[in-house]
Amino acid sequence: MTEFDKNIELMDRPEIIYRLFFPRREDPEEPGPHNGAAHFVQVAESISIGCRFYPAAKDSPNILYFHGNGEIAADYDYVAPLYQQHGINLFVADYRGYGSSDGRPSCSAMIRDARPLFQGFVTFLSGGGFGGDLFVMGRSLGSAPAIEVAYRYQQLLQGLIVESGFASQQKQLARLGVTHLFKDVESVVGFGNDAKIAEVRIPTLIIHGEDDEIIPATEGRALYALSGAAQKYSLFVPGAGHNDLFERGQEQYMESIVAFAAGRATP
Repeated sequence: MTEFDKNIELMDRPEIIYRLFFPRREDPEEPGPHNGAAHFVQVAESISIGCRFYPAAKDSPNILYFHGNGEIAADYDYVAPLYQQHGINLFVADYRGYGSSDGRPSCSAMIRDARPLFQGFVTFLSGGGFGGDLFVMGRSLGSAPAIEVAYRYQQLLQGLIVESGFASQQKQLARLGVTHLFKDVESVVGFGNDAKIAEVRIPTLIIHGEDDEIIPATEGRALYALSGAAQKYSLFVPGAGHNDLFERGQEQYMESIVAFAAGRATP
């Protein structure tokens, strides 16, 4: 067990979990994606995570995407066509207790599950003949598993994309109103986004809304500054908040991701 694994277990307290996770189940009556396919990745004994894959082409770039805490993979049935139109394969992963996944969410499970999810992503692509470059992306809460994957598997990845992510664990705990739980803990590492991204050397793109009312843009700028990548890029969308970033900055948003995935992004 790594030091990060030991530290993340400190976050598995009921007071944190019910503030951090908002699991929602997938409607079993809803048909599967018309523009993709449902897929399951086993992450532990008797625990499988529901995912959705939206293909564009066999040689297209492939993005493993970790969504925000109030979302499920099925929500991306409506967003994925934009990625497909731009020639990007999108693979969206849920968390335990979300969508059609087994189990219940926890901080430690989300981080540890990110590893077999990445391995399952690679295996799935290989089995289907998808040979394009690999990227990992995380939005909001999903920034934590995305940065975890980039930190662990950067030798296999071409890039990391973080949307509306957080850097400081102390500030995250303050936003959740739970700093009192750690008054006797000398240093709270938590998800370790700040420490991990400093060790990530692959190209990195940070996207954030300038008017984000949940995770301030200063957190996105902190991630950018901390990033250990020689090639790092950012997009801060004026007037955009936490949950309307995509709508308000859709054109810039997609242009930045497409350019980044194609290896032609500019700082």
